[in-house]
Amino acid sequence: MKPLAKEKTLELLHRALTDRERGLGDWHIDISDEALSMIAEGANGDARAALTLLEEAVYATKQDDQRAVVDLHTVSFCVEKRALTYDKQGDTYYSLLSALQKSIRGSDVDASLHYLARLLEGGDLTPVCRRLAVIAYEDIGLANPLIGVKVMSAIEAAERLGMPEARIPLSVVTIDMCLSPKSNSAYKAIDQALMDVRNGKGQSIPLHLQDAHYAGAKHLGRGIGYKYPHDYPYGWVAQQYLPDDLIEVQYYQPKKSGEEKQLAYVYERLYERKKQ
Repeated sequence: MKPLAKEKTLELLHRALTDRERGLGDWHIDISDEALSMIAEGANGDARAALTLLEEAVYATKQDDQRAVVDLHTVSFCVEKRALTYDKQGDTYYSLLSALQKSIRGSDVDASLHYLARLLEGGDLTPVCRRLAVIAYEDIGLANPLIGVKVMSAIEAAERLGMPEARIPLSVVTIDMCLSPKSNSAYKAIDQALMDVRNGKGQSIPLHLQDAHYAGAKHLGRGIGYKYPHDYPYGWVAQQYLPDDLIEVQYYQPKKSGEEKQLAYVYERLYERKKQ
């Protein structure tokens, strides 16, 4: 379902004020068009939220003879209260977290700050901090490896400071991630490796890589023939590390973005040497 337009929400509110059977038609309610407009905007296209806001505002100013004079101050309080207590188990909450991540991934600073602000107004730092940490490693990743350290430092500061000051370090890293080069190559690589593991591939371990620190290990052929890379020039020597059935696999597909350019260069050189 899509959000209602403001005009449709206002139509719903007027109907509720006059409907004697299902609405507030039996009440004598004094409420301005400006106040109704504020309710419509605060409901953000949610019909149920609009009716709830209207009811809350009326009951907050009700009199014994079913009269209510609803002023702007009362409506404003109800709208702000709703913004601070949106349903954290509902779609809107998870949609805000999703919109925050997608805006950072898309390098849109202003949209990212908007969704961060809406989440912070919800008053729960933990899921916001968790999502920012995920973004640092999922969407920025190897293109800017230091971003993870920055984000975790900002999260620690935010948790120690609490709101409202927590907004400051979190806004800094949000902007930093937005404007950072992006790469999801590590995230995609581990998912491919997990898929192979779950499909039963690579169950064996090459004998020369197996633990040889116990009696009888050499008799079983374990650890024999292992080449210690530090004994070779540049700390690298060609030898088999992957299981036999995965020997040609390439999980990591580097992107030449930001700091990952250098990692891609090294990876490609090593892969060519290994093939030779």
